[in-house]
Amino acid sequence: MRSTPSAPPSRGAHDPGPVPGQPPVAAPPRGRARLRRLAPRAALFAVLAVGTSGCTSNAFTRMGWPEPITKQGQVALTLWQGSWAAAWAVGAVVWGMTIWAIIFHRKKRASGSAPPQQVRYNLPIEMLYTVVPFIMIGVLFFFTARDENYIDKLSAHPDVTVIVVGSQWTWQFQYPGYKVPGSPTGDVTMNGEPWSPQAGNSQLPVLVIPRDRTVRFDLVSIDVVHAFWIVPFEFKRDLIPGHPNHFEVTPTRLGTWIGHCTELCGLYHSRMLFRVKIVTPAQFSQWIHLQQALQQRAGGAQ
Repeated sequence: MRSTPSAPPSRGAHDPGPVPGQPPVAAPPRGRARLRRLAPRAALFAVLAVGTSGCTSNAFTRMGWPEPITKQGQVALTLWQGSWAAAWAVGAVVWGMTIWAIIFHRKKRASGSAPPQQVRYNLPIEMLYTVVPFIMIGVLFFFTARDENYIDKLSAHPDVTVIVVGSQWTWQFQYPGYKVPGSPTGDVTMNGEPWSPQAGNSQLPVLVIPRDRTVRFDLVSIDVVHAFWIVPFEFKRDLIPGHPNHFEVTPTRLGTWIGHCTELCGLYHSRMLFRVKIVTPAQFSQWIHLQQALQQRAGGAQ
């Protein structure tokens, strides 16, 4: 007598099946189950990102922006951070909608259902992706124009005025508010020579300005176009022959930095450097009086 072959084992063969008289229990959709598994991980990642960034100003919160040392630089940093926040928000919405569509609008493999109804136009969505970008551009334009007006604003009576004279390939800094009788410029003036490997920074012109005081720079070039740039000022402006430029800052930190010319102005452009020292108002007053005495005895700039 030949035996009847048994059915091959299959997945779920141990399941006794539904109980008679009770409706079958529906299995949760795979997409929702996957979302429930990923949600705690995403929340943990967000908490770690916020916790490690902290509330202090660091390279992460500044998004690569240098740490500013003026009030105007801080305004530029805030605009930069706001632009990044808007970009991250747009990215989160786009990626969120993309992932949501992938998870919840997949075609089931074995469903055999017909393709969804195809539509030609969706007026609300078309209005949305047309109007929203214009609103975003308008908001960014508003904040950019507002901050630009603040950065370009000039006080009627700044605390200190410095005339910056650029030439190939060094700088001259004149302080017209502080007189030196008998000197060629008539004011406290700092001269220097281009950087050299032998002398290093010892011969560079020194720009000294006080902290927490408004400092106005009048930029003048006597030969070609130069550019006046101190990196943590978060700002630079050209020196154009025959066209004086101006800008104003309020320093907020003490320290010494190196300034640059950022407009290719000839053979030794890269050596056109200077030192900028931000000191307390009392130290600035002492330095000015010392320079007045020294330059009056020497009959000219230092």
